[in-house]
Amino acid sequence: MGMKFSLLAVVALIATAFLGVKVAGLSQFFGVVVPYIAIFMFLGGFTYRILSWARVPVPFRIPTTAGQQQSLSWIKQNKLDNPSTTAGVIGRMALEVLLFRSLFRNTKTEIQEGKITYQWEKWLWLAGLAFHYSFFVIFVRHLRFFLNPVPGFVYALDGADGFLQVGLPGVYISDLVFLAAVTYLFVRRVVIPQVRYISLPADYFPLFLLMAVGLSGVLMRYFTKVDVVKVKELAMGIVTFHPVVPTGIGVLFYIHFFLICTLFAYFPFSKLMHLGGVFLSPTRNLPNDSRMERHINPWNYPVKVHTYAEYEDHFREKMIEAGLPVEKELN
Repeated sequence: MGMKFSLLAVVALIATAFLGVKVAGLSQFFGVVVPYIAIFMFLGGFTYRILSWARVPVPFRIPTTAGQQQSLSWIKQNKLDNPSTTAGVIGRMALEVLLFRSLFRNTKTEIQEGKITYQWEKWLWLAGLAFHYSFFVIFVRHLRFFLNPVPGFVYALDGADGFLQVGLPGVYISDLVFLAAVTYLFVRRVVIPQVRYISLPADYFPLFLLMAVGLSGVLMRYFTKVDVVKVKELAMGIVTFHPVVPTGIGVLFYIHFFLICTLFAYFPFSKLMHLGGVFLSPTRNLPNDSRMERHINPWNYPVKVHTYAEYEDHFREKMIEAGLPVEKELN
C-alpha cells in the first residue's frame, strides 16, 4: 500500500508539471516561483532541523563502539572503533561519512537448517556507497549551470565522468551508476520480506522521486534534446535574483526541474536529513573517555534522601513484628 501510494504521488508530480506547463502555460510559475519556494524550504528546514538537534543536551557519553576501549597500558586500544580523543572521533567520523564504515560491517542474520547464520551485507554497502557518490558527482556537474565562470574542478570532474565516449553526447558513468544503485535499493526493499514489512511510504517515496529525477535527466541528455544555453540562462537568472524564463526549453525540462525542486523541498522533513544528522549523533561524535573522566549529569539537583537508618527508625516496630532483621532493637 505504501509503495503504491508513493508511486502515485510521484506520478501526480509529473502530471502536475506536464499539465501546468503544456496545458496551462505556467512556465513562469514552474521556472521561477517553484524553485524559490523549494530553496526557501530547503534552507529554512535544514537550518531548523540542525539547530533543533544541536540544542538537545547530551549529559552522558553514549558512543556506539565496536572495539577495545582504552583502559590498562598493556591492553591495546582500538583507536578508531573506540576512540577516546577528539582526533580519534574525527577519524571514525571521516570513515563513517566517506566510506560508510558501519554499513560495511553490517551483517544479515538468517536461520538455515536450524542454525543461526550471519552474512555480510556487502551489496547493500556497495549500492549505498555508489548511490551517494554518483549523486554527489551529478550535483557537482550541474554547478556549471549556476556558476559563471565555471570553476575548473567542475570541468575536470565532468571530463572524468564522461570519459566513456559512446556516440554523441558522451555517456556519463555517474548516470548509469546512479540509476543502477537506486534500482537495487528499491528492488531490495521489495524482494526481502523483512525489509518490505518495515518499509513505509517515507522509504518508498524518495526512491521513486530519485528514479524519476534520474530517468528524466537521462531522457533529456540522450533522447530528447534540450537547449542547454537556455537552461543556463534560466539557472543564472534564479541565482542572481533576476529570473528570466526563455521560451522553447521543453516540457520535459520543467518536469525534471519540478521533481528536483520537490526533492529539495522534501529533503529537510525526510529521512534524507541523515546528511546533517550524522554529524550531530552522540553515538558518533563523542569520545569514549568514561574511564578517564567522570561525567556528571548537569541536570542533577539536590534531592532529599531517605537513608536506611531513617527508614528503620520509621518502620522498626513493623519490621520486628514481620520478623525482619533490624540493626537496632527497640528500647
